[in-house]
Amino acid sequence: MTAQTTQKRILLGLTGGIAAYKSALLVRLLVKAGYDVRVAMTESACSFITPVTMQALSGQTVWTDLWDPRIPDNMGHIELSRDRDLVVVAPASANFMAKVVHGAADDLLSTTCLARDCPLMLAPAMNRQMWDNPATQRNAAQLRKDGVLFAGPDAGDQACGETGMGRMHEPEEIFEEIEAFFQPKVLAGRSVLVTAGPTVEPIDPVRGITNTSSGKMGYAVARAARQAGAQVTLVSGPTALAVPAGVTRINVQTAQQMFDAVKKAVAGSDVFIAVAAVADYRVASQAKQKIKKGDRKEGMTIELVENPDILGYVANLPKPPFCVGFAAETEKLAAHAMQKRAKKNIPLLAANLAQHAFGADDNDITLFDAKGEHLLGRGSKLEQARKLVAHMAAMLPRGKR
Repeated sequence: MTAQTTQKRILLGLTGGIAAYKSALLVRLLVKAGYDVRVAMTESACSFITPVTMQALSGQTVWTDLWDPRIPDNMGHIELSRDRDLVVVAPASANFMAKVVHGAADDLLSTTCLARDCPLMLAPAMNRQMWDNPATQRNAAQLRKDGVLFAGPDAGDQACGETGMGRMHEPEEIFEEIEAFFQPKVLAGRSVLVTAGPTVEPIDPVRGITNTSSGKMGYAVARAARQAGAQVTLVSGPTALAVPAGVTRINVQTAQQMFDAVKKAVAGSDVFIAVAAVADYRVASQAKQKIKKGDRKEGMTIELVENPDILGYVANLPKPPFCVGFAAETEKLAAHAMQKRAKKNIPLLAANLAQHAFGADDNDITLFDAKGEHLLGRGSKLEQARKLVAHMAAMLPRGKR
């Protein structure tokens, strides 16, 4: 998570539901990321979590009363949203959704939503039967037609003891939807294929050849592309990272598996971004059983054969997508990066020093294209990924491939 370069202002509304406890965590995430958060609560919401809690976390007065005299003209329902960039209601109950659909305004939050001058995002939270009820489904469909944004809901265990659709998104997921909302949609309508993480080339059933790539940069690129409006598929080697919200992940282990997955997915892609640290070589003959230390008295020699060049294959297709390569070097960054871009015959290459990037949360990337070098400066990997996406989007041809 990174602080916004220009502070965004959010009005967070809470309605009655046990999921209200998640909203406290959401406020904490937003404030930590640099958002200005103002909170408004319904009377029912105050039965689940107190305004004192929300005030402590947001650092601002919490609003609950339609007739609050602290606003000089007593028009809090108008004033509260006028300087906001987005209204988020989390949790949004079935009753509240019905109010918004029909323009009902019988409390501060519903009246504020009706009088708002900015977009509205709802994070539904309710019992599975309430969500599946035809009335709720009609309301949700109408809200989407009216331009209301939705974050969730999810399927899973519910407080009532049942399991099904209607569970509110986790705070991190709602935060991601908010982050995505504020990003320019420079890749809207585009399909992006990303590779990330290391590959593992087996020696025997328990050992393998790999590298120290964490996958963080590739996952940041996938997240940034999705936030920019793209449909994103992520082909990932083994990592401990959670899949970015809205991204389709294909898990692989070896370079050959990654190559096969890319070949299947690339046909419908407008952009291919090869971030993965793919092993250049694999073991020629993998042992079927664990190699025991005492079996070889004079040490062990492993024969290696070259792995397929995934980026080279994609770049040389008859009608290739726009290709972006990554180069992790340990020295002579510019020379090696320009040489790799020319060899792969790709329009854009991002390069960094592996010793300063692998496993780290930040990075220092330089972009190389036909116009020369473009230094992005050091920053978080998500910040770097967003800069990469913006630069790449400006280079893309008009229309789909």
